[in-house]
Amino acid sequence: MLRAVAQKVKFGPRTQLRYLNVHEYRAAQLFQRYGISIPPGKVAHSGEEAEKVTKELGEEDVAVKAQVLTGGRGKGVLDSGLKGGVRLVNSPYEAKLYADQMIGHNIYTKQTGPHGKPISAVYIVQRVFYRREAYLSILYDRAMQQPVIVASARGGGDIEQVAINEPDAVKKFPVSLDTGVTDEQAQAISQFLGFTPKAIAEGANVVKNLWKLFDERDCTLAEINPLVETVNNRIMALDAKLNFDDNAEFRQEEVFSWRDLTQEDPDEVAARQYNLNFIKLDGNIGCLVNGAGLAMATMDIVKLNDGNPANFLDCGGGATAKSIEEAFSLILKGNNVSAVFVNIFGGIVRCDAIAKGLIATAQNMGIKIPIVARLQGTNYQEADKLIQNSGLKIFTFPDLDEAAKKVVQFSDIVRVAREAKVDVSFELPL
Repeated sequence: MLRAVAQKVKFGPRTQLRYLNVHEYRAAQLFQRYGISIPPGKVAHSGEEAEKVTKELGEEDVAVKAQVLTGGRGKGVLDSGLKGGVRLVNSPYEAKLYADQMIGHNIYTKQTGPHGKPISAVYIVQRVFYRREAYLSILYDRAMQQPVIVASARGGGDIEQVAINEPDAVKKFPVSLDTGVTDEQAQAISQFLGFTPKAIAEGANVVKNLWKLFDERDCTLAEINPLVETVNNRIMALDAKLNFDDNAEFRQEEVFSWRDLTQEDPDEVAARQYNLNFIKLDGNIGCLVNGAGLAMATMDIVKLNDGNPANFLDCGGGATAKSIEEAFSLILKGNNVSAVFVNIFGGIVRCDAIAKGLIATAQNMGIKIPIVARLQGTNYQEADKLIQNSGLKIFTFPDLDEAAKKVVQFSDIVRVAREAKVDVSFELPL
């Protein structure tokens, strides 16, 4: 279950390793500031602007690249009927034609899910002719507990697949936080990338500059795929991907001003307004927990009891009645949730305050599905009394494993009843 959630959010749950993803043209701007060569290019927000930008570049041989925060856009399908979010064109008119089929439309890839993602801009970039492609990225390695540079001379494609098919073609270079990337290390990486002798020095300089960007801008990922050697032996980044640590927002105001909320899940955006950390999953048991670690453990124990969590939700230490109601609104959105598991440890927030919020929410929202609550910690006895005296069908259990078993059992009963179109009426076995 931990792996499933980590895959869902790339580096882990938003409460532990948060990151901001920015559009390619924004990342390219930072590359340029840090001395990493990129092709001439400009962003356009309409077909007419794309045509104008192509003329301004003075090039007829350009790429029109949909600006959307998902992988696999080149093989994506748009609701306009266009196939591929990256197209090579030979005239300003063609740039306008393809931009009109991208901007204002949704693209569907393996990563977007059934709803796709909207495209509000395209990046018009001069086409570059090159002799070889490489892959270069910097990220944090949890196992090694330090940054690593990942390099491969097999760039331009799916690096994960390259790692599977040709494990020796992908190599990790650990980076010391004390020294950063040394000249010798940068040189070795540039040689491993397969550049010609004329380009080795510039390749090493790109490695050092990418590290400087990664370090100074609080990145969690800095990736170039492909990093190419041109026909005249110049090193150039033809793609740019940067993620930034959300905890560094106070230091990186400019970068965080580039956040595109249209690319994020609207429910997750709404959750942040109430200081909730929420991630949708595919199960049918809603989870409301305080603390990222406890939330992960709660989903694990639900899974161990043959249940399927519908979400990750950490209400934090400052949960209020309003935030609990908002949490339930997010959890119950749609019709797939058949039970809710509330697992709270009262440390910063008192259990009786959570119980009051839970009771008010159940009354205000008229919740019709079972709620299983496990409240431990400060004032948990008072919380249990409040729930027992509320007259509501909220089931409390002091033991985590017992509570998990019951919520899975209740969820199964409700799910079967729904399929049979029978009202359970909360006559559930205890």
